[in-house]
Amino acid sequence: MQPDLSRLDELLADRGVDGYLIDADATVSDQRYLSGFDAPDPFVTLYDGELHLLVSSLEYGRARTESRADDVARRADFDYRAKREEYGPDEADHRVLAEFLADRGVDSVLTPSRFPLAPADGLQELGVGVSAETDDVVTEIRATKTGEEIEHVRTAQRANERAMARAEELLREASVEAGENGDVLVDGGETLTSERVRREIEMELLRHDHALDETIVACGADAADPHDRGSGPLRPDEPIIVDIFPRGKESKYHADMTRTFVRGDPSDAIAEWYDLTVEAMEAALDAVEPGATGEEVHAAACDVYEAAGEPTLRSDEATETGFIHSTGHGVGLDVHEQPSIAPGGERLRPGHVITIEPGVYDPDHGGVRVEDLVVVTEEGHENLTGYPKELVVGGR
Repeated sequence: MQPDLSRLDELLADRGVDGYLIDADATVSDQRYLSGFDAPDPFVTLYDGELHLLVSSLEYGRARTESRADDVARRADFDYRAKREEYGPDEADHRVLAEFLADRGVDSVLTPSRFPLAPADGLQELGVGVSAETDDVVTEIRATKTGEEIEHVRTAQRANERAMARAEELLREASVEAGENGDVLVDGGETLTSERVRREIEMELLRHDHALDETIVACGADAADPHDRGSGPLRPDEPIIVDIFPRGKESKYHADMTRTFVRGDPSDAIAEWYDLTVEAMEAALDAVEPGATGEEVHAAACDVYEAAGEPTLRSDEATETGFIHSTGHGVGLDVHEQPSIAPGGERLRPGHVITIEPGVYDPDHGGVRVEDLVVVTEEGHENLTGYPKELVVGGR
């Protein structure tokens, strides 16, 4: 994959600097994207129209074969050991980096706003001009996905759907039995808990070369908080929100999907909210097309809720119930990235991969959320989510 870096070229020209510098490990998504290299320890990427990496000797071989750099250098190429003995480890790092830049004719650099302070200070003391950019230009560039990136997301979503099917299977096949504090779901003679379902989700994802750090399986009152991970026994007749956002172990690209299930009989409020949320999702999806803004898509979901008398943050910015979050966000190397499907959200372009995830919440009843993942196309959008929407997954 070769990203289009023309906007980065324009930024460097506008700011009158020689290059763009990132000093981070590959868990920083802008670093991985620009370098095309995955390393657990910090390394340096310089872009000046060409791409240059400065890595440790340990990563030198991999960087030469796996990154998209035009050239790769080692700290050892700049006498790091001798500099360390003379100046100590920190100043040695700064001097090596300054020489790396000087060898490429770079006297001034632009950096991300979160560039490490010590290297910035060290470079400036050695005469290199360092200034931060706050436009998040690389983050903006990577918001528009190439065909290869979209396939990575599509693959992650297929794994996600298999994991969601496993979660739904556990809920559907569990029995309902009396517990100390009311009826609970039971599987294999043991109470079915949020923790158990999360573990099964993780194992299913691993079978398909995907993984996650966290996921949401929230029941009842827990489901009234959009980011409550959930804990303890799962109960019949209560909403269970399952929100899975895995990442490909090789590609590092994410997917994202949410479904709400009830094993048994949903309350009238939950059943009404579910239908309303699906309607809000459909309205938001109808608004997704190139040229529309994230704010306009969000407004389409708000319109549905407000017409039904449900509060939203648009109608009441202090509300703690109703539709209390944005309609969606971009997905890629980060599970939350540009564009924002919210007030002030950016204009949509073909290649943007976004979630549409309206929801309603109230501690007295629980919560409902449904989420699909779509890519903006030249003609409108393609829904990358094939998983059905079904509230009730089994009776008493």
